[in-house]
Amino acid sequence: MNSNERFRSRLRGAPVDRPPNFNIMMTFAAHYIGQPLSRYYLDHRVLCEANLAVQRHFKLDIVQAISDPYREAADLGANIIFPEDELPICVTPLINDPVQIKNLEAVPPSAGRRMSDRIEAIRRLKQLVGSEIPVMGWIEGALAEAAVLRGVNWLLQDLYDRPDWVLELLEFCAAIEIAFARAQVEAGADIIGLGDAVASQISPVMYAKYALPFEQKIFAAVHEVGALCRLHICGDTTNILHSMPETGADIIDIDWMVNMAQATRIFGAGPAVCGNFDPVAIMLRGTPTDVQDAVKACLRAGGNRCIIAAGCEIPDKTPSENLAAQTEALLKFKNPPEL
Repeated sequence: MNSNERFRSRLRGAPVDRPPNFNIMMTFAAHYIGQPLSRYYLDHRVLCEANLAVQRHFKLDIVQAISDPYREAADLGANIIFPEDELPICVTPLINDPVQIKNLEAVPPSAGRRMSDRIEAIRRLKQLVGSEIPVMGWIEGALAEAAVLRGVNWLLQDLYDRPDWVLELLEFCAAIEIAFARAQVEAGADIIGLGDAVASQISPVMYAKYALPFEQKIFAAVHEVGALCRLHICGDTTNILHSMPETGADIIDIDWMVNMAQATRIFGAGPAVCGNFDPVAIMLRGTPTDVQDAVKACLRAGGNRCIIAAGCEIPDKTPSENLAAQTEALLKFKNPPEL
């Protein structure tokens, strides 16, 4: 059973040889092949090499073009700097004054230097793995993109001070993300991941107004062009678990502070739950035994459709033996008494 067969069977709740491993790897992947982060962010060839290396060595069931939250913003004109081997930095928000929304002009993904680089990564990954391994593209949620363009603190104030203006900004951002997602699917992406981290920082009522409708719109557009959707909201999403299946996502990541059994019950026959052991306490700082115990606990809680991954990105400097322990625990799953 190859990774694509394993993943698609798991989504249906059909038997698999082992549950899929959908760990998100970025900084770890870059450093695993000895490359500085700036090259991973700015050169799709490095991103592809890094993702293929960790996929092979740790038996991941996905290759991915995820990197940083600034691709769309950079192409729209935001001032993003890339230190040699540190995380990128948005120097100042692109929108310092609400009236500047009138100056925003959409950039076709193929014409944006950083968006087109991700599209090339998708195309290259698809050429190299074919139908054997799912290829995952990535976009920002409309609310997450608005937070980058406006600045998180300002945007959170705007939710109260100028809600209609925020909705106008979100419509603009959603259109950008839909175009970017479609371009990635056209290049070969089987799955589009959508990151909307700021959505965990607002109330359920605000989530229903400012995040959910735009996640729905984007995912509907992705489904129209034949790809699957993965929703990733970092942080404690317990208060919005009941709303998240309404997005139309096929897979929903839950972070380590969310009860996986509760999420599984709420999602029911809807989206598959993906997660959710602590990437720092377990994967980075734990022992191989800790990792295996955590993976087994997730499998028990997640049912026969769950996909296994750390609650968020695998941290840099994670011990290789801990990643190997995750693989071993998944392989043992075919023998239920091992749980």
